[in-house]
Amino acid sequence: MTGSAPHSSPLGGRLSELKESYEAFRHKGLKLNLTRGKPSAAQLDLSDELLALPGQGKYMAEGATDCRNYGGLQGLAEARRLFAGMMGAPAEQVVVANNSSLALMHDCVAYALLKGTCNSTAPWGKQGEIAFLCPVPGYDRHFRICEDYGIRMISVAMGEDGPEMEEVERLANADASIKGMWCMPKYSNPTGITFSEAVIERLAKMKTAAPDFRLFWDNAYAVHHLTDERVEIANILELCSRHGHANRALVFASTSKITLAGAGLGLFAASKENVKWMLARMTPRTIGPDKLNQWRHVLFLKNEAGILELMDQHRALIAAKFQKVLEIFDARLARVTDVSWTRPKGGYFVSLQVPKGCARRVVELAQGAGIELTPAGATHPYGKDPEDRTIRIAPTFPDLQEVAQAAEGVALCVLLAAAEKA
Repeated sequence: MTGSAPHSSPLGGRLSELKESYEAFRHKGLKLNLTRGKPSAAQLDLSDELLALPGQGKYMAEGATDCRNYGGLQGLAEARRLFAGMMGAPAEQVVVANNSSLALMHDCVAYALLKGTCNSTAPWGKQGEIAFLCPVPGYDRHFRICEDYGIRMISVAMGEDGPEMEEVERLANADASIKGMWCMPKYSNPTGITFSEAVIERLAKMKTAAPDFRLFWDNAYAVHHLTDERVEIANILELCSRHGHANRALVFASTSKITLAGAGLGLFAASKENVKWMLARMTPRTIGPDKLNQWRHVLFLKNEAGILELMDQHRALIAAKFQKVLEIFDARLARVTDVSWTRPKGGYFVSLQVPKGCARRVVELAQGAGIELTPAGATHPYGKDPEDRTIRIAPTFPDLQEVAQAAEGVALCVLLAAAEKA
């Protein structure tokens, strides 16, 4: 999973040399961006056919549904069937919405604060301070939702097979103010870690002090493989039901990195009771989603095999970029003390760990050399990495040559920051 430095390197004695190398790199005048996990233009081109669908006069879906009109709050039946396998739920327990799964996560938090869940005795917002468990390193957008609504965030460490469950179980069982937990169970942002079956089962069956505790199960990278291995994970909805907590998990995904990032579909799946709750909350908010977009996705993707075939085409475009980053880090950083990086089997990121107290300096040096990186600390609640070590690398958007240049530059900045510290 990780690459690391088996032997130390006397970087302190190379400070002048590294400064000269950095100045030479800086004077290349490059403008490179590794900040966000965005699909490249070539990836978006894979779904160009969507722009011509459904075609004039081809707007009628199942049940004589006119996709141009209002209605269909839960989404087209065909669309729900299309994504049922990916979501791990029967079609009647899937909701297909507009383009953002993040919007669905945000709304679920807001609905719970204002109205409570289907298991709440009162709205979360009237129960005093509430908190979420946040595995770290994690996804900054999850943390921003909590911060925006004044939800206290409690960091829990991520291991090689998911969050450290002893700590998760202890906290969830002891504190009724802990109402939720953010989870990216497959190819997690930014580490690429996939939760093991044992971890997922423990999350499903653990005792919680709050009867309305929810797992916000963001399966954003459900089909986003970087190798020939299509990693599978345990079905959280089935396990929660088996262990008597059928309403615990709220599952989210989207087609944002499958088809068109700005014009995809947001997906939600949960127990029957949770779906009923979600639709009731959505009713005052919208008369229905963009069914034409759902219909064109059905026509384009066709079935689950079509989804997987398209994702193989994505892999063919981006796997080499990840490999290039790993090759350069292996060559430049393999002997540097306290430096390591992940080797993800899927997802959109490489997580780089630099010597303690150096991440902010690396990001600063990179910016000075024309390389934009996600701010240090973004992978932790409140933007504060207590060890100042984690940097998220996003190789998908630039072309391969730019990825190589950026990785070389980042490696140089790590060496210089470490040498300064030494």
